[in-house]
Amino acid sequence: MIIAAVSLCTSLAPAASEPLARQLFGSKSAPSNQAPAAIGFYSRGCAAGLQAMPQSGPTWQAMRLSRNRNWGQPEMIAYLQDLSRYAASLSGWQGLYIGDISQPRGGPMTGGHASHQIGLDADVWMLPPRRLDLSRAQREKISSISVRTADQRRTNGNWTPQHMALLRHAASDPRVDRIFVTAAAKIAMCNSTPRNDRAWLQKIRPIYGHNTHFHVRLKCPPGARYCEVQKPTVAQLSKGGDGCDETLNWWVTDYLNPPKNTAPPKKKGPRKKNAKTYVMSDLPNQCRAVLSSR
Repeated sequence: MIIAAVSLCTSLAPAASEPLARQLFGSKSAPSNQAPAAIGFYSRGCAAGLQAMPQSGPTWQAMRLSRNRNWGQPEMIAYLQDLSRYAASLSGWQGLYIGDISQPRGGPMTGGHASHQIGLDADVWMLPPRRLDLSRAQREKISSISVRTADQRRTNGNWTPQHMALLRHAASDPRVDRIFVTAAAKIAMCNSTPRNDRAWLQKIRPIYGHNTHFHVRLKCPPGARYCEVQKPTVAQLSKGGDGCDETLNWWVTDYLNPPKNTAPPKKKGPRKKNAKTYVMSDLPNQCRAVLSSR
C-alpha cells in the first residue's frame, strides 16, 4: 500500500480552522494516484485509487453524469457490471441505470448522501431501462420510478416480479453486505418468498426514502486493512432470521404514526457530527494522503 501516514504537525491544526471535508473531496475531479483502498467507514472515510464506472456499456448506463459520482472500488465496478448482465436477462429490462456510487476520491459528498464515502456503496434505479443509448442531456432529465404507494405502506403498480428477481440476485451475491430498500418492497418480498428460499432476505434492509432506487453496500474487500466492517451484521439485526418480523412492520406502523412520547424530553447535548460537518481531522488519517495525491 502506498497510503502515507499523516504527520503529527498536520494533525494538530484546530478543527475549527479547517474547511469542510465535503468541500475538499467534492472539488476533486479525478481519483488519487494510489492503489485501490477503502479507508474508514461507509459514512466516515474516503477512497484511494478508485475506478470509473464506464458511462455506458452493453447492459448499463451511468446516470446524472454531471455529478461525477460514477467512481468505485474495482470490486464495486465489477459487481455492478455483473448485476447489469443479469438484469438484461429479465423480461422488459435492457440492463441497469446506475445512480451515484462515489466521488473520485470518495469522502463526504457535497450533498445528497451520508454514506457512499469509500467506493463500496451504489444506487441502482428501479426504472427498467428500455434503451441504453441516452445522451448526457437525457440522463440529466430522466427520472426513476417509485415502487411504493404515497402512504408508504404498500408497493404500487410499478413493482414487478422482475424487481424482486433482481433484488434476490443482487442480495445473493457473496460480495454484498446488505441492500437498503423501501420497507414496502421488503414486505412484498417477504409475503411472496417460499419458506425454502429465504436466506437472501436477511440482506434486504428496510429504510426510508429508498422507493425509487435500491442501495447496494459491498463488504470490505479481502485484505482491506483500512476498511471498517459494519456492525451489527445483518444476521445480528435479524437475530439469525430473515427480517420479516415486527422490526419490519414498524416501518409501516409506528414509524408512520409514532406513539405519543410520555417520557421527559432528553437534555440537548452537542450536535453529533456527520457527513455535512466533518472536517479532515474527523476522517481517518490516511484520507489526507488521498486528498493530496496527484
